[in-house]
Amino acid sequence: MRTSEIEDRERLLKLEELILQLQELSDSGAIIVVEGRKDMGSLRLLGINGEIRLASQQPLLEFTDMLSKSKNEIILLTDWDNKGSLMARKIIQHLSNYGILPNTSIRSKLRSLSKKSIKDIESLNNYISKLRYEISGISEF
Repeated sequence: MRTSEIEDRERLLKLEELILQLQELSDSGAIIVVEGRKDMGSLRLLGINGEIRLASQQPLLEFTDMLSKSKNEIILLTDWDNKGSLMARKIIQHLSNYGILPNTSIRSKLRSLSKKSIKDIESLNNYISKLRYEISGISEF
């Protein structure tokens, strides 16, 4: 087995563990924040069935004000390009004014595991499917 194949297997395993963690958090009421509809669609295809909010649908001050009224955990999954990183910083800043610290660890781990292969949540489902297929010929989760 090639070193890159072993690394891909480990990467896939860690990605699948993160998706399971995200499913559990979502099922327990956490609100997942993404940038757009395609991001939401990718998460839905990965089995995330809970509440997903689109940060790009209204001004960030209004959006974070609405989020602050929820008692549920907030998971920030903006893209890891410049626009997504800027949006994440602004959301974190606005929520911190309400004493809320959103979960950003899953976003950081996804960014780290995807290396430079993808830069956004909308590509996540296809990326995981591609890894599954390349490793074992399986495309389902």
